Amino acid sequence: MVFLRRTTLLRCLLLSAMLALLLFVSSFWLPPSGLRECGSAWQPCLKIYPQTPAPPLVHDEAPPLIKECPGQSFQAWRLLRYLKSSRADADDILLEPYLQSWDQLLNFMESLGTMVSFFSQKVKEKVVLIRELSLKRAAEAHGKRGPSDRSGLQTPASFGLRSGAYRSVRSMVEAELKDGVVDFSRRTDSGCRTLLRLHRSLLWLQLMLEGLAEGPDANGQYKTPGELSRDAYRVALAPHHPWVLRQAAEFVFLALPDRGFFLQLVCVKTQHEAAPVLHAIIDALALVHVQTQRILAEHGMLELP
Repeated sequence: MVFLRRTTLLRCLLLSAMLALLLFVSSFWLPPSGLRECGSAWQPCLKIYPQTPAPPLVHDEAPPLIKECPGQSFQAWRLLRYLKSSRADADDILLEPYLQSWDQLLNFMESLGTMVSFFSQKVKEKVVLIRELSLKRAAEAHGKRGPSDRSGLQTPASFGLRSGAYRSVRSMVEAELKDGVVDFSRRTDSGCRTLLRLHRSLLWLQLMLEGLAEGPDANGQYKTPGELSRDAYRVALAPHHPWVLRQAAEFVFLALPDRGFFLQLVCVKTQHEAAPVLHAIIDALALVHVQTQRILAEHGMLELP
């Protein structure tokens, strides 16, 4: 019994140490941003402005199979709503509902436990950065100095109107290329580079959910969520991460909860009930991912440093 307790303690300490190393090293992924002066990554300047109303739905309502899950922050129906709304333009992705989709996906990730903060922290910073860039652009359009000059500035025009540099992925790409803020040889805090990182993370989540939606193998066994997350990570994110992060990520996946917990997050009890819900989410994620991929590829932005 003593041996087992010591083994468990050592394993927890090892996981904690690896997570600390991860967070330290990952702090170098993006250089410090000049847009942070009026708030931290967790309380950005955006907090002072009224929230943009939810965009109109592409469809009248979420599919009836998607239930409201009381008592939790992640809501599958809300995620579907934002993903569909982001595709309101046929050949583009609207940025505000896209980022609102990420707000829900962050709720999903943070529900999985503190170890997943390795991923969610970096995703949250990228979502904040794009919103700050939009605020800066909107402030300049209104004759202000930037996000810290708050007088009279309400909801940014780039989110609330039918025009603006950060209204959509395509308009952001074109505006940043025109302004010369995208660098194809070194890291910058451009919205395009930041979007590319979110784009890769979206694929990771999509692939993980595809694994959860699959049936058992020939022996009637299901892969664990940790195994599915690891497999998805190796495809979507590992090729773009340094060795130390790839190794540490393997430990993060060991700490993921079991399959039953994931089913609870989408308000179902069985794998049979989960399949249509997961497929609805997967299809919506895939449509957004494909369109974003197309826009980035058109401008040679799939490998921005």
